[in-house]
Amino acid sequence: MRLVGDNVEPQVYKTSDALRMAEEQELDLVEISPNAEPPVCKIMDYKKFVYMQKKRDKELKAKSTQITVKEIRFGPQTDEHDYEFKRKNAEKFLKEGSKLKAFVFFKGRSIIYKDQGQILLLRLAQDLEEYGKVEALPVLEGKRMIMFIAPKKKSK
Repeated sequence: MRLVGDNVEPQVYKTSDALRMAEEQELDLVEISPNAEPPVCKIMDYKKFVYMQKKRDKELKAKSTQITVKEIRFGPQTDEHDYEFKRKNAEKFLKEGSKLKAFVFFKGRSIIYKDQGQILLLRLAQDLEEYGKVEALPVLEGKRMIMFIAPKKKSK
């Protein structure tokens, strides 16, 4: 087997010699590449390696951000006061860094007002232009007309 490590001359050794060398250094013999010809092994402290790997993964996870999706529901004939109230909530969600899923729900025969629903969503997109950008224009899916707005990146 080919042996690599910190205190080892990188070359091909017998398995018994490699195990003996690892024991002398009070470290572990770890197989790195079993499919290579000859197989590659490394002398190292395996528990320390696993610990460092977990630590690195934890740091990466801490740096990554979770994206939440907040929903706001409108009717096709939402009046001005309700619209303003929901627009303020949408603004707050985008400032927090959440994605926004705004949709108009059509009940029963109100599906005939789909143009009003589209106008309402486009007006919302225009009002929230400084806080987020439209990811997907209004699309009718069944009884819902859906639009996605992503928050704008904060400039530092």
